[in-house]
Amino acid sequence: MTDPRPPAPAAPPQSLDQWLAHCERLHPKSIEMGLDRVRTVMLRMNGGRGIVPPCPLITVAGTNGKGSTCAMLESIYRHAGYRTALYTSPHLVRFEERAQVRGEPVEAEALAAAFAEVERARLGEGGQAEVSLSYFEFSTLAIVQTLVAAQPEVLVLEIGMGGRLDAVNLWDADCAIITSIDLDHMEFLGPDRETIGLEKAGVMRSGRPVVVSDPLPPTSVLERAHMLGAEVRRIGVDFQFTGDRQQWNWSGRSKRYSGLAYPALRGANQLQNAAGALAAIEALHPRLPVTAQAVRNGLALVQWPGRFQIVPGQPVLVLDVAHNPHSVAALVQNLDAQGYFPRTHAVFGAMADKDLAPMLERAGALVEHWYFTDLPGARAAKAADLLARWQALAPRPGSSASTHADALAALAAARAAADPADRIVVFGSFLTVGAVLEHGVPRLAAPHLPT
Repeated sequence: MTDPRPPAPAAPPQSLDQWLAHCERLHPKSIEMGLDRVRTVMLRMNGGRGIVPPCPLITVAGTNGKGSTCAMLESIYRHAGYRTALYTSPHLVRFEERAQVRGEPVEAEALAAAFAEVERARLGEGGQAEVSLSYFEFSTLAIVQTLVAAQPEVLVLEIGMGGRLDAVNLWDADCAIITSIDLDHMEFLGPDRETIGLEKAGVMRSGRPVVVSDPLPPTSVLERAHMLGAEVRRIGVDFQFTGDRQQWNWSGRSKRYSGLAYPALRGANQLQNAAGALAAIEALHPRLPVTAQAVRNGLALVQWPGRFQIVPGQPVLVLDVAHNPHSVAALVQNLDAQGYFPRTHAVFGAMADKDLAPMLERAGALVEHWYFTDLPGARAAKAADLLARWQALAPRPGSSASTHADALAALAAARAAADPADRIVVFGSFLTVGAVLEHGVPRLAAPHLPT
């Protein structure tokens, strides 16, 4: 006999993991451009008050260097004594890494409560006004809700993709930063730097400072700033840096820092990111004073895993989330500056929608042995496809490649083949580096090393 009663409603999510799974099921698209839906939900939250940051807000857009710039800003302000809040994405290992207060990830329970508030607002009164949100939009609202509830004194938000239509752009930045701009997410942002730059320029606000730390910014960025009446602070024009092998110097419109130690984040491109961060700090100095000592300490002690992260060992391990041609070119430059290694082994996994050929070509100049890995998710390229792409590029004589089911298996194969004096590089995606870091930072000792 059929039970005439309607099925009992599913229990609402409780834990953070349950909420994240709920968000993944909600929306047919992982990315959907536009702010109308997410703004509607935001304005329903907190009894109709919305989410209102209680402090100066900095947004950071760009193709590469966003996360590092955010990390340096947060570290400097924290060492200046401010209560900092930071949102970055994606994460490497745990979702909670995306939301930090005073340099520490927030608790999963706090995020779960914020997800519940977003869901209440998303469904509307009695569930009659449901609004569709993507995973990123839903999680952005929950994270910013959590950070604002912590009553920070400075809030730093990384733009996920683009700028103009990114969920983070709901909030008006007191100071915006646009880092280097290159070709990425072209199916959403446009086919060239000028079009992509115009999307990034959407984070600017009329009459407010915008730091442009790309040395050769697209004309569209500067034209948009002029049209808006934004206060542009451009690298090489309004601020600049110089350096030698021991230290570096920065000068802006009203401030100057001499004899700075190099940032704890390694790589030649990090000076450009640090210079942009200091320009934003100068712009906001009347509201958020920062001492020279806080600048020195913040840069010296900043931590940001997976950005040219060098792990000592035998062989040396290098972890880098480089995942587009521009960031891979910077990685190759930094690897080349490391000095001599007999052989370089590369663990590589990437998304299928990336411009893979120039990534493989640029790294191929230094890599002798490739270990291609599968990654989780529908967007990821299969290891066998990566191998075929590499073979189609006519690899240099003496190089080799193999395929592996996951990044840890690929790393184990590289470790087994490497001599103590060699180097292993893990790159291509946040997922590739995250898988290697999931159980802590690996310390390698090659099997050929005598015990």
